[in-house]
Amino acid sequence: MSSSQTTPKLPLHHQPDDTGYRLIELPPELESLLESENAPVLTLESSETSALLKTPDRTYALRQKNTSNSVMLLSPTASPSSASQYQGMSVISTIHETVELELVPQAVTTGGPLKNTGSRGKWHEKFGKGR
Repeated sequence: MSSSQTTPKLPLHHQPDDTGYRLIELPPELESLLESENAPVLTLESSETSALLKTPDRTYALRQKNTSNSVMLLSPTASPSSASQYQGMSVISTIHETVELELVPQAVTTGGPLKNTGSRGKWHEKFGKGR
């Protein structure tokens, strides 16, 4: 008797729904923050270049990444006779893009004035003279 005859089979059905899904890759520090007992409220804001996800002390730019490896989002398929009996899995969505979060430097997120470094401009001319 071959091993394939004794292995239970799990049917896979293709039943996409109309919901648009996006997976977000969370940096470890944001994942920890969201899993904490006192998880803060996050906000989404728009900017000239991307959407921004803001925590109380950090800001992340959202960037879409396309991937050649599709990810299938699965859901258990219930038996018609009993909702507690699962008869397989259903592919409810195939995801081709993910969203990554890129930490925005704090100076950009404060919106305050730039720090005076003593430079009076034309740095490229000053740099070129010493070469």
